[in-house]
Amino acid sequence: MKDNPALHVVKIGGALIDDQEKLEQLLKGFSSLPGNKILIHGGGKQASELSRKLGLEPKMIDGRRVTDEATLDIAVMVYAGLLNKRISAWLNGHKIRSIGLSGADLNLIVSKKRAPEPIDFGFVGDIDQIQTDRVIQIIQLGWVPVFCAITYDGKDQLLNTNADSIATQLGLALLNDYSIHLQYISDTPGVLKNVEDPSSTLPFLEHASYLKYKKEGIVQGGMIPKLDNAFLAIEKGIRSIWISNTIRTPDQQAKGTLIR
Repeated sequence: MKDNPALHVVKIGGALIDDQEKLEQLLKGFSSLPGNKILIHGGGKQASELSRKLGLEPKMIDGRRVTDEATLDIAVMVYAGLLNKRISAWLNGHKIRSIGLSGADLNLIVSKKRAPEPIDFGFVGDIDQIQTDRVIQIIQLGWVPVFCAITYDGKDQLLNTNADSIATQLGLALLNDYSIHLQYISDTPGVLKNVEDPSSTLPFLEHASYLKYKKEGIVQGGMIPKLDNAFLAIEKGIRSIWISNTIRTPDQQAKGTLIR
């Protein structure tokens, strides 16, 4: 069995990326990760804010955005435009050679528009194919890919895609070539047993317990797609995943929830 080099796949999102100071702290932590790395970012709260300014009330179902045509335009503006370029600019300005990308660039991530049944999410894509060789070429150039939460259908239709799903699928696609260290970073310190109490972070979470907590309503909202993606990754070969509000670096004691 070959000894694959490490690859850190980190997704950041939630309120942390709405606050410039907190975002910079995240990017500093990300920059300190040794070796190869990929950053994936959401931006849902900023997209929701712009939607409301334009008179469009965002609609969410189980933590996932319903994306009509107007909402898609807003998502592309925020995710692939403003936020992606701000993050790339910061990283490049701090000597981390990075390239801001969507799934449509270089045909990197192709998705299928989700079927309207049982719930019509609109212009939302589920990942169908990742051009692994091209992602590897970017990494081997010494560049850091910075992916936003926009993919496309392989023709000309852009699609809003869950950022946790992008992180998960990238990790799985690269599993044969790298030892994957996957992190989901958002504004919660981990998976909470009591959403009102940040100190109730679960240090570990296994699938049976997750299903129980979801049924009881302890785990809800945006944490559901995050954990669905995490357990999919575990099932397919990624050994462990961390969920936290800070980047976990090798010289830092782990804070958050270990998914196993």
